[in-house]
Amino acid sequence: MPAIYDDTHDLFRESFRSWVDAEIVPRIDEFEAAGIMDRGIYRKAGQHGFVGMAIPTEHGGGGTDDFRFNSIISEELAAVGAGGGALGLTLHNDITTPYFLEYTNEEQAKRWLPGIASGELITAIAMTEPGTGSDLAGIAATALRDGDEFVLNGAKTFITNGINSDLVIVVCRTDPDAGRNGMSLLVVERSMDGFERGRNLDKIGQHSADTAELFFSDVRVPAANVLGEEGKAFEYLGFNLAQERLSIAVYGLAAAKAALEWTVEYVKERTAFGQPIAGFQNTKFTLADVATEVEVGTSFLQDCIMRHVEGQLTPANAAMAKMWATELQNRSIDRCLQLFGGYGYMSEYPISRAFVDARVCTIYGGTSEIMKTIISKDVLS
Repeated sequence: MPAIYDDTHDLFRESFRSWVDAEIVPRIDEFEAAGIMDRGIYRKAGQHGFVGMAIPTEHGGGGTDDFRFNSIISEELAAVGAGGGALGLTLHNDITTPYFLEYTNEEQAKRWLPGIASGELITAIAMTEPGTGSDLAGIAATALRDGDEFVLNGAKTFITNGINSDLVIVVCRTDPDAGRNGMSLLVVERSMDGFERGRNLDKIGQHSADTAELFFSDVRVPAANVLGEEGKAFEYLGFNLAQERLSIAVYGLAAAKAALEWTVEYVKERTAFGQPIAGFQNTKFTLADVATEVEVGTSFLQDCIMRHVEGQLTPANAAMAKMWATELQNRSIDRCLQLFGGYGYMSEYPISRAFVDARVCTIYGGTSEIMKTIISKDVLS
């Protein structure tokens, strides 16, 4: 297994783990019941340098684009069963912040990056619409130019951080007749008239990650809020997909590893028919299978992380990592839950939460079927 973390990463992990134990673990049940994390968590994370690591120091960030720090955050949140918290924070760090770093102009960077780095401004990206799913070419939301503003109309759904967000990157059509070349990214701010949030969607898992419907009714968005160049959204959306999928893969594998550790501890303590559950051959074989798959997956995933750090991760490798890790996450946690028996079905056990949290991971960020399509194109090229 490659040693991809150095002493600096180890110190960062220790610091983040201590923060998670103090700020997240005692409140997981509270956040899950509320269906949303306290906004203050983002501010506290910002105070400790756990958000905005890649943002330049002159804008209040950590000044490092080393994705290994992002991976540590996913791994540690998965280790304590904070799936919803992992989704909210990693979306802010791994998925939306790169768009602001890559495409803001100088004025926008000064206006937005300090707040993103401090956790005062929570971010989201609104791509999916009620009738589009993974088909970005089918986006119907429009933003038509009117002087120095765009008038935005449309609806989005399944938007993570949709309730908490202060800045929402909205994918919309600024030229309805130009096909893919008529799509742009507009940053909609919390206070804009006509921007409304629907209900916080009731999901089967990832409860503490607020996921909302967003509605835009004649929202006047200043042209100064166009991210990058007008008409380039379809191109822009592809630049960060590898990191997005790698981020999901890191969490997925870490969740599988956490489930394995919880299960090993449980089967050693729990008895049935006069002996520890760990003594049964079925238990041993199941854990051997899961441990082997986690170990093999870890080696591949760490190789992908280092390729990404070095700027060499291909879309196909990112798709492989995402598909493999999330499918492994689901089948491993399912097998581990079985060893808990009836207790695995009780919400008080973290394995039950991990089970429902895992299901969406083969769906968002591109379904496993989409990943297979990407991989097959590379294989057949």
